[in-house]
Amino acid sequence: MVLEFADIRIHAGRNAEFEAAIQRGLETVISRSGGYRAHRVTRGIESPDRYMLMIWWETLEDHTVGFRGSPLFAEWRAIVGPFFAAPPAVEHFSLVMQSAGAPQ
Repeated sequence: MVLEFADIRIHAGRNAEFEAAIQRGLETVISRSGGYRAHRVTRGIESPDRYMLMIWWETLEDHTVGFRGSPLFAEWRAIVGPFFAAPPAVEHFSLVMQSAGAPQ
């Protein structure tokens, strides 16, 4: 399992619109991609125009090749891209350890 971590900054004051758009994009586009497992979206408390998007994929290639190389990527960017104040910073992570009580 691989965790995609995207640090997203949106244009100020567009939170409600962005949150509706990202939910729609995740439910109608990302979820159709091969290897997609789950997602989580969090919003900054100190920086409310900053979001952390986490998507769990079966493999790195499911995201970098399968999703990004498919027409689904263009659909996704058409939905959420207009809200971006800057291109998201995206990195991938693998689990090293977690406590027994950590949220899944």
